[in-house]
Amino acid sequence: MVENKLMDRMNGTKEGKMRILAAGDLHGDSSLAQALADRAAKENVDLVILCGDLTYADTEMKNIIAPFVKKNKKIIIIPGNHESNATTDFLSQVYDAINLHGYSVRFKDVGFFGVGGATNVGPAPPISEDEAFDLLKKSHKYVKDMGKKIMVTHMHPQGTIMEKFSHFVPPSTAIRKAVDEFKPDFLLCSHVHEAEGIEEKVGNTMVINVGKKGKIIEL
Repeated sequence: MVENKLMDRMNGTKEGKMRILAAGDLHGDSSLAQALADRAAKENVDLVILCGDLTYADTEMKNIIAPFVKKNKKIIIIPGNHESNATTDFLSQVYDAINLHGYSVRFKDVGFFGVGGATNVGPAPPISEDEAFDLLKKSHKYVKDMGKKIMVTHMHPQGTIMEKFSHFVPPSTAIRKAVDEFKPDFLLCSHVHEAEGIEEKVGNTMVINVGKKGKIIEL
């Protein structure tokens, strides 16, 4: 059953401006994780979001989340197509992070909801388009009235520039449908390595492929 994940540790900060460091596709690179954690500290971000593919085929997970914990950063993660949701849950429990897959969380005046995985590219078990949309719909209802909304996914939506960068990882119709229906202020994704850093508007939603180098988002 999909439930709301409203954590007291996320709600404890007063409303105001927020700085987020979002990245994805680390693929078990601990030196990259350390560099991102150092950047998170230097940029004084309030929150770190990791958009999937944290590991390489459910391995190489050591020191991927720990560097951010050592910098005392709040962390949201989702699975990609290289780790199962069970692995993501394990990482979230060990490091006190939030696995946003099918859940929502509020931080300051921003609502976050998301879904991980990919539809047809392994090695992790695939998620169907129907399941992906269903999880987004159920998690969105808990944050639908928030002042700002951020959707976090691994896959990219159909009908965007980034889908032209790879024929190997096709876009998601479910995520595009969710963007059109729920109209988040931001959609943060990764997955298409070649499209790293691309930002584009879909309706009123800013879609960002955050990539392994990461993006700073100010709200």
